[in-house]
Amino acid sequence: MFQKWTKDITPYLLYLITVVTLGPLQFGFHLAELNAPEAVIRCIDQPSILAALPLPTCIPMNSGQFSVVSSIYTVGGLLGALTSGPLATKYGRVLPIRLGVLFFILGPILSSLAPSIPIIALGRFISGIGAGAAIVVVPIYISEISPKESKGLFGALTQITINVGILAAQVLGYFMSYGNMWRVVLGVAGGIALVQGLGLYGVCESPDWLVSAGKTGKARRALERIRGGDTEEEVGKWGTAQEGQDEYDSLLHGEENNQSAPTTKRSSEASIGILKVIVHPDHYRAIIAVIGVMLAQQLCGINSVIMYSVSFLRDLLPTTAGIITIGVGALNLVMTVACAPLSDRLGRKTCLLISIAGMGSMSLVLGFALLFGVQVLAAVATLLIVASFAVGLGPIPFILANELVGPEAVGATQSLALSANWIATFLVAQFFPILNEALDQGRVFFLFAGLAVVFFAFVLFWVPETQGKKDADEVWGRDRRED
Repeated sequence: MFQKWTKDITPYLLYLITVVTLGPLQFGFHLAELNAPEAVIRCIDQPSILAALPLPTCIPMNSGQFSVVSSIYTVGGLLGALTSGPLATKYGRVLPIRLGVLFFILGPILSSLAPSIPIIALGRFISGIGAGAAIVVVPIYISEISPKESKGLFGALTQITINVGILAAQVLGYFMSYGNMWRVVLGVAGGIALVQGLGLYGVCESPDWLVSAGKTGKARRALERIRGGDTEEEVGKWGTAQEGQDEYDSLLHGEENNQSAPTTKRSSEASIGILKVIVHPDHYRAIIAVIGVMLAQQLCGINSVIMYSVSFLRDLLPTTAGIITIGVGALNLVMTVACAPLSDRLGRKTCLLISIAGMGSMSLVLGFALLFGVQVLAAVATLLIVASFAVGLGPIPFILANELVGPEAVGATQSLALSANWIATFLVAQFFPILNEALDQGRVFFLFAGLAVVFFAFVLFWVPETQGKKDADEVWGRDRRED
């Protein structure tokens, strides 16, 4: 079993995945970068050292202004998600990843050197555009280059690297929340983007996209490079293996303009845009399923913990809130890695149901713990919310878009799904502090518990199982015959 799982995992495949997942890592970093140093950035805590830069050591903000600075990142993410899907469909998966790096470099430069609220907000917005592109395109790319036996495991790497970014931001924020050092925290992601930009020079295009674009010979060469060996079984699924070989041979002999070069079945399928995929009879159910799961990922409350745990735990746990926040990031990472194989063993749907049930029940416990001032219970419930998230709602939504629709609709579906995800993230980022203050003493977590009940029912009755299914037709039970 182990040999079967590892036979197609090559050093080049690992290189590709390492480079492209630096995008989701930066998404996670930017998501959590303001949590620990909030009090210093807002001038709530007095600077403990003299400024080392000709910039203010803090930027005065009230809670409403800070919410805007936090949530505008998700507005940029929405823009990146909407634009990157069509780009990935038309021009390939690698181009939008490269463009995202430019935003990942510019955003941290502005945020880390910001003298005022508008500039730090602009930097966060620009970083969000890069994050939106990365979260749409990287899961597609990983799914398309991964061996069938390990798609679930490699698909989970998107969420794993997000959690690495979150943990890195929490640790840096905990130790560097003084003076002007919070600017270093905000600038670190720019250095990561530079490394990714250099690494992308060695990244090849997705073979699946090349086939859908009719470039079967290039697709075969890319697949052979990724697999490092025999690719006949996978090539056979593109259409007729011999047809792929014929075009491959003609390309090797410089006959790229050969009019008689055959095309595969998949290359004849035209890519479907966002508007068409919504009303397409084969895809509308998948659109509802993917969007619903993406909304569940955010509206069950995970980002209230990731972005604001220090603020809602500070009154109850004034000396340990920051440490618990690091624990949240560490547990999120460890549990995501530990649970990565579960979706391939238990199934995507089962993991989602377990995850939602866990988050809903622990949100209820956290609400009561904050209401009655039970310190230990509040800390444990916060950590278990994160652990439950890692079982299913963390990694699986990023996998589903590629498994519920055909390759011609993946780009549009992923854009719609991630757009819904970014809107939900914005709602939590913008309004959680307001609702938490208005409802007082943790009652807002009862709302998350109620939403978990709704999403549990949705997944149970609407979302199909995709694990072990060869394509979207089998997932939805469609009988498609060749003419």
